[in-house]
Amino acid sequence: MANQTEGKGAVTAAGHRVAPVHTDPDDVSLLAALSALADPVRLTLVRELAGSDDWTRACGSFDVPVGKAALSHHFTVLRGAGLVEQRDQGAKRINRLRTEEFEARFPGLLALVLRADDVG
Repeated sequence: MANQTEGKGAVTAAGHRVAPVHTDPDDVSLLAALSALADPVRLTLVRELAGSDDWTRACGSFDVPVGKAALSHHFTVLRGAGLVEQRDQGAKRINRLRTEEFEARFPGLLALVLRADDVG
C-alpha cells in the first residue's frame, strides 16, 4: 500500500502517519496568503493560534463548525500558505502560528488580520 493523500492524514504502508509538509513563507505569493486568510474557518484557526502558546493546540481543540476531513483541509491550506507549522505529538498533531516568519514575508498583514474589530 502506498501513501494515502496528505489531506486525509497520510499513512505509510507500515501504519505510520506521514509528517506534514510545510511551505516556507518566502515561497508564498501575496495572493495565496490572502486566499488562505479569506476563509472564515481558517481565519478562526489563525486567530485562536495567535492567542495560544506555540505547540499547545491540537487540531481537534479548535471550536470550528466543520468535520475532521474539512478541518484537515483547512490546516493543509494554512500550511501551504506558510502560516502554520504542525508536528505530531503521540496521537495528536499540534500547531503553532508562524508569526515571525510570516511577518518577515508580509509585514503588517497578520496584525491586520488579527484585529477582530475589522471582521465583517
